[in-house]
Amino acid sequence: MRAGLDITILNGNPSENNRVFQDYINGLSDTLFMVGHFVEQIDLAKKEIKQCRGCWNCWVKTPGNCSLKDDMDIIYPKLLNCDLLIFASPIRMGFVSALLKRSMDRMIPLMMPYFRIINNEFHHSKRYKHYPTLGLLLEKDFTTDAEDLDIIKHIFQRTAINFHSELSFSHLITDSEKELINEINNL
Repeated sequence: MRAGLDITILNGNPSENNRVFQDYINGLSDTLFMVGHFVEQIDLAKKEIKQCRGCWNCWVKTPGNCSLKDDMDIIYPKLLNCDLLIFASPIRMGFVSALLKRSMDRMIPLMMPYFRIINNEFHHSKRYKHYPTLGLLLEKDFTTDAEDLDIIKHIFQRTAINFHSELSFSHLITDSEKELINEINNL
């Protein structure tokens, strides 16, 4: 077991009323801390994160820096300096919340505008030496089916390729917390 991981949880819960999800994330954070990890939870609902405009200034005019000024400026270093980045969200209309998706769209400055061929596909080149391992934690809604889960997992696996990383796990909040903790401890 490798203790002492620096873990960042991007919490895409859009509703204060969703206590089940929030309580799970809080409990998971506490448990991870108790077993020796440093955990920072970023509640996206409490942050100002503007929608990406697709201006590409982050590649052309201000390389590596988004021209939009909001809370992503303080989130970017946390994403790059952690060992494990957990994307956490309730599923809404077959995908992660708009909060989480918006923050993902804003991660484009973390990549170079140049491409490499990885597994016979074009993917972004690294801008930084270190990118975190990725994890995915989801809460199903009453319409979520297996196909929704497969699509979401596949998109995050593809995101991991652009992060020059891997999607280490994909879990539902109804899965065993002990199993999830063991997977994280074994990273």
